[in-house]
Amino acid sequence: MFTGIVSAMGRVKAAATNGGVVLTIAAPYKGLKRGESIAVNGACLTVERVVRGGFAVRAVTTTTDRTLFAEYAAGRRVNLERAVRAGDRLGGHIVQGHVDAVAEVVRVAERGDALLVDLRVPAAVREVSIPQGSITVDGVSLTVNALPDRDLVQVSLIPATRAGTTLGTVGAGDRVHVEGDVLGKYVRAICHSKA
Repeated sequence: MFTGIVSAMGRVKAAATNGGVVLTIAAPYKGLKRGESIAVNGACLTVERVVRGGFAVRAVTTTTDRTLFAEYAAGRRVNLERAVRAGDRLGGHIVQGHVDAVAEVVRVAERGDALLVDLRVPAAVREVSIPQGSITVDGVSLTVNALPDRDLVQVSLIPATRAGTTLGTVGAGDRVHVEGDVLGKYVRAICHSKA
């Protein structure tokens, strides 16, 4: 489990196709262990190897089917978060690291010191999104600012998020990983089972 509070930005050192995608990522983490879970742009991946200055993870086919990992190449910056330990602060929201889909950025606009970002999301993500609720975008816990249209979710990026994550350079046409709020998913499942 994660919180969506990015603890580091890493950089893809190498990407190889081998029954899925193997990513070698440069990261500032100390004490990494094989088998540890790390969220890479919001997707929970298992450390297969610890390498000097980073780690290697594998995204299997079921993961590449719903993410952009098959398109990642050396040099790409990624948001990273190590798994929560019992007793840690839950600074964001409950994030499973199970990317639901890829969303498209359709509009970016400055509003005072905030950056408003409109995302075109699939129906399953939009259905569990509410104003002031939570959504994870490329591993970042964000608050839903508005729902401007039936397939759009708007988030508002504060200066710290822009500076400390890859979202600071997002633009129209970019694609990002999204994970809908797990509490909304459970409510949806309960409502559908009673219908």
